[in-house]
Amino acid sequence: MPRARRRDGPRRGGRGARSNAKMESAASDDEAASEVLSHYSSASEGTSVAEEVPGGDVVDEQAQQEEVEDKLKECIDNVMDKSAKTRQIALESLRIAFSSKTLFDFLLERRLTLTDSLEKCLKKGKGEEQSLVATVLTLLCLQMGSGPEGEEVFRSLKPLLITILTDSSASPIARQSCATALGMCCYIAAADMEDLVSCLACLEGIFGMSCSTDASLVPSHHSPLLQNLHCSALQSWSLLLTICPSTQIKKILDNHLPKLPLMLSSDNVNLRIVAGETIALLFELARDMEEDFFYEDTDLLCTKLKALATDSNKYRAKTDRRKQRSIFRDVLHFIENGECHEETIKFGLECMYVDSWARRRMYNAFKEILGSGVRHHLQNNELLREIFDLGPPLVLDAAAIKASKISRFEKHLYNSAAFKARTKARSRVRDKRADVL
Repeated sequence: MPRARRRDGPRRGGRGARSNAKMESAASDDEAASEVLSHYSSASEGTSVAEEVPGGDVVDEQAQQEEVEDKLKECIDNVMDKSAKTRQIALESLRIAFSSKTLFDFLLERRLTLTDSLEKCLKKGKGEEQSLVATVLTLLCLQMGSGPEGEEVFRSLKPLLITILTDSSASPIARQSCATALGMCCYIAAADMEDLVSCLACLEGIFGMSCSTDASLVPSHHSPLLQNLHCSALQSWSLLLTICPSTQIKKILDNHLPKLPLMLSSDNVNLRIVAGETIALLFELARDMEEDFFYEDTDLLCTKLKALATDSNKYRAKTDRRKQRSIFRDVLHFIENGECHEETIKFGLECMYVDSWARRRMYNAFKEILGSGVRHHLQNNELLREIFDLGPPLVLDAAAIKASKISRFEKHLYNSAAFKARTKARSRVRDKRADVL
């Protein structure tokens, strides 16, 4: 199981005249945001080497990079703007930039300014803005890595994240993002057991209501927004389990393995699935410590898992049933046979195998926060490459990159051939004259 940690700590967005003015102002704000995002999007498509264009000119990557950095500096300044809309546009631009590119050098000298700005936004912002700030904070921590810089970012905003997360009067959306941010930032940058234990306890306090034996606190009594919060808290908690020392895992097994199956009866499909995956993760961690680990209620647990793996209740959405059955078949198979479904993740010229529940939880956590940028970070972000044992980033020359790509024309020919073959196959099946076996 990979660990990305250092020292002795844990492993690891007139009346008519006024109305027109407002509309024009809103339009100009949207145009500004569109311009920032389009500039960054076009820049992020560039490769790590200069490429020749049809006219024979060479793309000036340095000038392009400077233009991108100027836009990012403007976004960082706008995070402190008086207008809530301008702040959200700036935060959304930063979110896209941080998830699409590795920017350690650029952010290194600006992290204190940006951290201070994010802290002020968390304090005075509301709902959606707070949620966006928490996401940007997570990405900033991911960019800084597990060294002193990342630890500094985490330590400065950890108390505020916990305050919002545990405030029942705060926006559920903001609390949900803070739950994700607390777990991810602790996983990346926590330097000692005290940070890890306090974050685990905080997250337990949130999702614990969904696995309470008190009838008034059963999952069916919770609103969808509260269930989503519990789901995020449980995901963050299970992520932190992957860096817990064995002594801590033993306590968690005793306290939570009997309780977590209660969440399998939730009417929220995502909460059921996360609970099932967490149970599988606990079994995996327990078997890592004791090969002959035995849980006395395994038969009862397997009965519940089998029911979810074969659930055909019509009141559930078809996509929910399909997703649930697939996950719980994997969970049941692992608990009964100890075999984990293997997934292959391809990025650039490399591939990575997700062959354990711990790696699955880690990869899904990064994929959720990075979105489509996860492959870029797997290729270039030293933190992720250390966590997943990928070694230093590959240094490729122009010839290697060009050889790994197929041209647009070749892709078009392939798609055309595949379309024709598919059409012929379907026509034969649909033809009433076809033989019926």
